[in-house]
Amino acid sequence: MKNVLVTGASGYVGSVLVRLLLEQNCNVIAIDRFFFGDRLPSHSRLTKLKLDCRTLTPELFVGVDVVIDLVALSNDPSGELFQDITFDINHAARVKTATLAKKLGVKRYILPSSCSIYGFQKVRVDESSKTNALTTYAIANERAESGVLALSDSSFCVTVLRQATLFGYSPRMRFDLAINGMTLGAFKDGRLPLMRDGTQKRPMLHVKDTSELMCLLMNAPTEVINGEIFNVGGNEQNYQLSQLADSVCKVAESLLEKKVSISWYGDPDERSYEVSFDKINSKLGWQPRYDVNFGVQEIMKKLKSGELVNTPDTITLNWYKSLIKWHKIINDTELDGNILHLSERSL
Repeated sequence: MKNVLVTGASGYVGSVLVRLLLEQNCNVIAIDRFFFGDRLPSHSRLTKLKLDCRTLTPELFVGVDVVIDLVALSNDPSGELFQDITFDINHAARVKTATLAKKLGVKRYILPSSCSIYGFQKVRVDESSKTNALTTYAIANERAESGVLALSDSSFCVTVLRQATLFGYSPRMRFDLAINGMTLGAFKDGRLPLMRDGTQKRPMLHVKDTSELMCLLMNAPTEVINGEIFNVGGNEQNYQLSQLADSVCKVAESLLEKKVSISWYGDPDERSYEVSFDKINSKLGWQPRYDVNFGVQEIMKKLKSGELVNTPDTITLNWYKSLIKWHKIINDTELDGNILHLSERSL
């Protein structure tokens, strides 16, 4: 039975991963700021802590076997609006967490990073290729990678996962991810949103696949994964986005029994990269199990049944903006810690 500390535990990946860890009989310490609510189950082996990742203290790591450092201010638009905070959380806080973990005797540390650090590339890239981080989010990830890998040694196993663009259902649902947003648009009004100009290339990865991989890494041979970077995805799931949109349209049309069209938006996306996933397959024998068709069908089924609803917090940047707006409103209107306070006399 492993003791696993997960940061960002109630997020898009975390709320899937924590459930898998519990199924594998792990004891889980789930750390989250819970900006998007508590998306985790109640369980005797799950400890939930509402904490800012920048304020973690040494005692949290005592007796921990594995740290999975999911916490991040996601995504590219959020990173550009909150640049200083993105560097603070996605880079500095993660290096601090890894440093504390090593000092307190934790044996394994896993950093989920992003293939977005490849930026724009004309050729297929692998883990040895030169990176080209174009956004604050990507740059912060790259700096975090460098910082935590420097801590790797014979007593502290560090593994970096450069994840492809995620998709699929999660208890903390996100519709600001490409395939998820396309599926929602098709369901709502038969119009699939696609960022111009559609020629950009991007690899895709189901949230269940990356979560299952993290569970696998907890028991993988140290000599295979220590100090290593792995691109996480499958070669067959590298897509040109216009082709991806066509695939999603076909699945959506068959499920909805109506015509689905593409709705273009935004300026042309400068990020474009095709990624090789040969290393993770050859070293760990791992490849993804869930394809785009599965992801679209999964989300569409939950939307049709009403189990999944498009709430304001499914668009990450919009929700951050809403929290800031309402925080100011509450601060401006509260008095003595109350908004509306009825005294016994008034009753």
